[in-house]
Amino acid sequence: MSDAPDRPIRVLIADDQALVRTGFRALLGTEPGVEVVGEAGDGGQAVQRARDLKPDVVLMDIRMPHVDGLTATRLIAADPALDGVRVVILTTYVEDANVFAALAAGAGGFLAKDAEPEELLQAIRVVARGDALLSPGVTRTVIERFAQLHRHPAAGAAPGDLAVLTDREREVVALVAAGLSNEEIAGRLGMRPLTAKTHVSRAMVKLGLRDRAQLVVLAYESGLVTPNRPHM
Repeated sequence: MSDAPDRPIRVLIADDQALVRTGFRALLGTEPGVEVVGEAGDGGQAVQRARDLKPDVVLMDIRMPHVDGLTATRLIAADPALDGVRVVILTTYVEDANVFAALAAGAGGFLAKDAEPEELLQAIRVVARGDALLSPGVTRTVIERFAQLHRHPAAGAAPGDLAVLTDREREVVALVAAGLSNEEIAGRLGMRPLTAKTHVSRAMVKLGLRDRAQLVVLAYESGLVTPNRPHM
């Protein structure tokens, strides 16, 4: 792939079904630029393997015995030693509540297990570089609805913290919440993609957030973006 990094993206697979782990390992094993470094059969093992192996991305099943995927994701996101580890939630249960719960727990992406192989590979690349990823079948209205009905706190920030952002940074965060990429934000605001990326990065640093997914959560939590209102 032309967008492969200089070193392989290191992936940990967490799923309670051995056949599923084997299938993902076989798929990813043929992809240049991706290396499977380990497996876990439940959420507790996933957290421990993440601490031991420091993967770039964890493919996390949402429903596992002992410790579920959401709890494991929350533990990984809260561990300063795992700051560089990103989680993609994989599930057969594409339910509205699961999407928002996964993002609120700190996941960088949410993908159905029946997604096409290229979608999975793209999810790994997108999340590994710190962007947020939702399955094409998971619409923004799902997040909007549950941001309105369920007030999950975004890790590391409270609604009042948005006061630390500049007007431009708040504008950029609102567009991130609307699902725009850096390139799309740049086109909307008349700036270079690198400038848009810088605004996003500065906003995350100021708010103490680890990725764009948490920016999405906080934007709705704070009222910066209002559900069902057109975005700019």
